[in-house]
Amino acid sequence: MDWNTLATALFGADHGISQEGDVLRGNVRFDGNPLTVIGTTNHAPIGVRLALEQARVVLDTVAQHPGRPILLLIDTQGQMLRRRDELLGINRAMAHLGMSIDFARRRGHRVLGLVYDQALSGGFITSGLIADACDALPEAEIRVMRIPAMARVTKISEDRLTELSRSNPVFAPGVENYVAMGGVRRLWTGDLAVALREALASASGEDVRAADGRTRGGRRLAAAVIQRVLDAA
Repeated sequence: MDWNTLATALFGADHGISQEGDVLRGNVRFDGNPLTVIGTTNHAPIGVRLALEQARVVLDTVAQHPGRPILLLIDTQGQMLRRRDELLGINRAMAHLGMSIDFARRRGHRVLGLVYDQALSGGFITSGLIADACDALPEAEIRVMRIPAMARVTKISEDRLTELSRSNPVFAPGVENYVAMGGVRRLWTGDLAVALREALASASGEDVRAADGRTRGGRRLAAAVIQRVLDAA
């Protein structure tokens, strides 16, 4: 689904969200209440410029509109793989974006992520996965690392990883696997405005991803390991 069709389904034809290059932004009203929307389109690679632009909108919302909910519309191919961005400190820019989102959450803003098209690698980690909750459309594509890249990093053969991915969501791309692992809270089907209303109503600052992964069978040990660390602290 393209971003304009999605925005129209959520907020009506006069939604007020604009596109500037690969960046989406706007102040909309939902159920009579204001909502800040920030996101990307065109499978945008997140480099220094895009990371700082998004962080600026988040911080401006915190400063100018205390408590206003923030919706992140996610469509990214991951971090920008370009020497210029590496030299400019892409790691710091993306960390700044993630910290800005976390700061907004700590200041009482409900922050929701919605993967409406594609979410890959660092561009997803520093946005949707830091929100209070990250949801997705059923047709979205989500992965952090392709199997060939995973094979190079882990030194496990592609054939073995492909075999493991058939039974273990941790090794497999796909939106359903991220739901199973708890990274994606739920899929939005049917009336999208109803789905957004429910998402806003159930958003909280509590991180339940590990518990969801245990309940759904996608990450069976994470919650137990986290609890052991907390108990030992």
